[in-house]
Amino acid sequence: MSAYGDELTQLADDLARMGGLVETQVTDALAAVVRRDMSVTADVRTREDQVNALQAEIEKRVIRLFALRQPLATDLRQTISALKIASDLERMGDLAKNIAYRATDLKDAEPVAVLHLVDRLGAIVRKQLSEVLDAMSAMDIEPAIRVWRSDDEVDEHYNSLIQEMLGGMSADGNLVGPGAHILFVAKNLERIGDHATNIAEAVHYMVTGIVLESVDQLDQSDA
Repeated sequence: MSAYGDELTQLADDLARMGGLVETQVTDALAAVVRRDMSVTADVRTREDQVNALQAEIEKRVIRLFALRQPLATDLRQTISALKIASDLERMGDLAKNIAYRATDLKDAEPVAVLHLVDRLGAIVRKQLSEVLDAMSAMDIEPAIRVWRSDDEVDEHYNSLIQEMLGGMSADGNLVGPGAHILFVAKNLERIGDHATNIAEAVHYMVTGIVLESVDQLDQSDA
């Protein structure tokens, strides 16, 4: 039983390490775009290899737990959720890497006026990621629910950025090239927010055994 507990603890530790790496990737990739800090792009790609290695290790650990321990109840939910969370974190890492590549393409272009909107969207997404990782580590559904509810805020800022960028590209043909890269950056940030919401769902299920399906469901549980 002691060994079983150690394996579950190691699984949680691996997820926390993976989450920390991805959080740094997102922060660095955004800095590369907004502040044109190309010094961090190599680190983003290096961490991608580390994230992928941790995902593979988590998958092996989960398979081993199922084969040898046959987890039940909360342990079963934790084990299943770990696979889901690791998958979402790996996709976040891929998206952060793609943002870093776009930053390289933008480094020689004139600064684009909407970068402040990119920075604001990035700040919201980074907050989502930080809160959901805290929720995962503490097995606390309250920050997970906050992340779940913040998805509309991400969409609102994303849509505002897209509209302003498209308007600028229509008015000034010189913005078409860099604007296309900014649109991809914005979409990647929006997708990172979606994955943070997915992790929030997994944390809620891991703790409560209840699958979140809508914000209305949360409202009813609060009533």
